[in-house]
Amino acid sequence: MSSVAASVADSDLPVTACFSVQAYAEPGVLPRLVELFAKRGLVPGFWRSVVGGAGGEKLTVEIQMRGLGRDTMNYMAACMRQIAAVETVLTAEMLGGP
Repeated sequence: MSSVAASVADSDLPVTACFSVQAYAEPGVLPRLVELFAKRGLVPGFWRSVVGGAGGEKLTVEIQMRGLGRDTMNYMAACMRQIAAVETVLTAEMLGGP
């Protein structure tokens, strides 16, 4: 793990941060979400995105990242909420995970 990532994520922490993002299915949403992790040197352990809804206009993204502290998780969720097409961001913590 890079020194930048080490300051953000601690793989020894048994807690996994979970993000559930609901957005309009627009081309810029996924790269903007990925950027929040990449610029911190992080690779989520789980990432799933699904386009659905009538006409395929809704995007659901589920992300899990082990070792994020609560403050970092809340900050990243706030950043996700600032992305133009994002409607809702829910967070949770679970023990263990990817």
